[in-house]
Amino acid sequence: MQEATYRQWDEQVTNWIDEARKNILAHFHETLDVEQKSGRRDLVTQVDKQNEQRFVAHIRAADPDARILGEEGLGDDVQDDQGRLWILDPLDGTMNFIKQRDDFAIMLSLYVDGVGQAAWLYDVMGNRLFHGAKGVGVWLNDKKMSAPKNLPLSEGLSGLSGPLVSHDVDHMQAIAATSLGMRIVGSAGIAFTKVLRGQQVCYISYLRPWDFATGKILAEELGLVVTTVDGQTPTVLSYGVVLVATKQAQKDIVAMQTA
Repeated sequence: MQEATYRQWDEQVTNWIDEARKNILAHFHETLDVEQKSGRRDLVTQVDKQNEQRFVAHIRAADPDARILGEEGLGDDVQDDQGRLWILDPLDGTMNFIKQRDDFAIMLSLYVDGVGQAAWLYDVMGNRLFHGAKGVGVWLNDKKMSAPKNLPLSEGLSGLSGPLVSHDVDHMQAIAATSLGMRIVGSAGIAFTKVLRGQQVCYISYLRPWDFATGKILAEELGLVVTTVDGQTPTVLSYGVVLVATKQAQKDIVAMQTA
């Protein structure tokens, strides 16, 4: 994406995110309408739905030829990644929002023919906006970010999914033991930011497109890699276990799958 084009989108999307943030904070001390989706750990509130409705309306007005894939299903029925596709998670980490009022994010990204073009990942309570575009760079608020150190798994902390570790999926317990320690945050967006900032060398979880599409663009622009645990490249519409890591840590994790 050309930098001038990105700058135009960046101004608009930042305003949309600010509107969503204000909506979240307006409900902070209210009783939330909480519904279960697939189970008692998969929740949605009226705030998730309101934010998605607003993002969808903004995107329809600004980019009418594009399709929208949103977590709450208020966009389009997307079956392929062709053309312009916006991928949206209006409130990532809903359980954290409900129970902690902390560690949740807003994520929005633009893909064209399956290739990531621009991304916005907002840590709501930390007031940290990670934003950037393919070939342009990544910023944390107004400061351009540098690539994190390319550390091996043994020299960094690992962000892992609790259920994957408990059931030892894909040698997750060995991955945790090899790292300097395991951390669980409960929000894919927030977990991605830990790797973007070099605070952790990897994050691994079962992810859906709206969980990783935004972080993938930012991570790859910073020299990180986003793959499956066996080293395959996920498509933007993939569902499954996905990792973001330094190149060294990713090699270590992939090697453990065949050891």
